[in-house]
Amino acid sequence: MADRPKNVNTGQSLIVLSNVLAFVELAMLVKDRSPGLPNFGVFSGFSGYGKTYAAAYVRNLMRGIYVEVGSSWTSKTLATNILYELGIVNPRGSVADMVEQVVRLLGDEPDRPLIIDEADKMVTKGYVEIVREIADKSQVPVLLIGEEALPQLLVRIERVHNRVLKFVQAQPCEEDDTRALAQMILGDTPIEDALIVAIREKTQGRARRIVTNLANARDWAATNQPAGGLTLANYGALIATGDAPAMRNGKL
Repeated sequence: MADRPKNVNTGQSLIVLSNVLAFVELAMLVKDRSPGLPNFGVFSGFSGYGKTYAAAYVRNLMRGIYVEVGSSWTSKTLATNILYELGIVNPRGSVADMVEQVVRLLGDEPDRPLIIDEADKMVTKGYVEIVREIADKSQVPVLLIGEEALPQLLVRIERVHNRVLKFVQAQPCEEDDTRALAQMILGDTPIEDALIVAIREKTQGRARRIVTNLANARDWAATNQPAGGLTLANYGALIATGDAPAMRNGKL
């Protein structure tokens, strides 16, 4: 994986951060695998690292079928939502019937990846075997996205684990990532490298918190018009770290 953001030739002018590039490379690896190789790729990492944004990018790039598993979902909910993304407005039938329909529709365009976000939820609830069946019968690229523990959860399910071509772990944003986000969010407002470094460090490189802080900085700069742009010395707002406030004692 490259050390800094790059542009992928997609016909789009979007910034491609390191984790986006990593997920693009994983998706392409699974899609272009040699015959007989496994067709699962797993992308995992801590909350806020930008995994869902990376999934949205790959979905647009490769016309992927994307679903985000909900906490209340069952195997039937999963099959229903995959069919809906495949263009079936009112999916009907048993789970087995819907899985067969998913396999047929995916098989019509085998290069389109099936992207399942929050995949750890279906693993812990015990219906990831539905996805293994879909993957085996359709042979489309299947990309599972989840929290940091997802690879270890899959180790317990041998028939899924041994079908993973590659595990990739999302990483905290690098300084170049943070700088690219600053350029996108702040536009022409200059920002000192020292402030970029401070925002990255205090947010532990979590893209979601970095974006929140850069948006706050943009709004603060619009109101206060700092001479020469935003610097660590003149920035008058707190850097939001995401830490929860301490519990109060309730006394007047």
